[in-house]
Amino acid sequence: MTIPFEVPAENTTDVAVPSRSTQVGSNPYVFVVGSPRSGTTLLKRLLDAHPLLAVTRETHWIPRFFERRVGLTADGRVTPALVERLFEHRRFSHLKLEPRQVEEAAIAFEDRPYSEFVSYLFELLAKRAGKPFVGDKTPPYVRKIDVLSNLWPQARFVHLVRDGRDVCLSMLKWRMAHRAAGRRKTWQEDPVSTTALWWEWLVRLGREAGARLPLSHYFELRYEDLVANPAQQCLQLCRFLDLPYAHQMLEYHKGKTRTGSDLSANGAWLPPTPGLRDWRSQMPAEDLRRFEAVAGRLLGELGYERGLNGASSEAARRADRMRRQFDGKPLPRNWEP
Repeated sequence: MTIPFEVPAENTTDVAVPSRSTQVGSNPYVFVVGSPRSGTTLLKRLLDAHPLLAVTRETHWIPRFFERRVGLTADGRVTPALVERLFEHRRFSHLKLEPRQVEEAAIAFEDRPYSEFVSYLFELLAKRAGKPFVGDKTPPYVRKIDVLSNLWPQARFVHLVRDGRDVCLSMLKWRMAHRAAGRRKTWQEDPVSTTALWWEWLVRLGREAGARLPLSHYFELRYEDLVANPAQQCLQLCRFLDLPYAHQMLEYHKGKTRTGSDLSANGAWLPPTPGLRDWRSQMPAEDLRRFEAVAGRLLGELGYERGLNGASSEAARRADRMRRQFDGKPLPRNWEP
């Protein structure tokens, strides 16, 4: 069911540039993170529709290259080898930057910090988009908030959290599950319990890292709130990002929405729509039992209602065994059941 939008009183048509400086170093401006299948594509489209903010497709290479010093010196400075490694990465082409621009940037930024080089690439994206600010939507960066915030202390982080049971429903039907929860070694034995652990792992790591940031740099948003009242949540997002509210955010889908039973929600370019996944009616009882036995504590901490009153002793033993076998690293605090 699609709900009507109630546009906040602060709605404006003429968008003024905010006071924050657009000098090199302002970008990347914001990172959109969260467990995959949490609705981050919807959030990206809302933010990207803002007249002052462009949000890239998923990059995946930014913290990885820095941590592994790919094309960098031991102290994280740019070397000529970085360009070749970037062109080899399958995601880098998604930025659609001119190779010549990247090569010239690598020369100009040789022996300078990696963060300055990447910031310059984002400035090129900003120029192309005709917007002062550029963000990055890569959900798995929820595990890399500390790395990214150290590279760009000015960057903001929006962590989208969705009920893990609905995330699980989506994961079990996703053709790319092998790149997410399906990578864990227990997936073949029990994909539901594995997804519960994987979801808890990502959410807890993101929240722990967010707690180490200033309040002005970390914003936790519930998917359920976003689809129930997108206008109000967009207003809150704009306040957090120090951007004026823009009604265009709610119009991201106009002229793009498609119909067809074979289309996913993302492929259909739907407006914010509650109920696309609903564990109450769509999750089998055994799957619900397994999921809540594993991640019920986090569901409670987040304020989500439980479908069952506690776990049976058998389900609890299974959950404990699966938790001990989980191979995600690093593990968050309080990981033990």
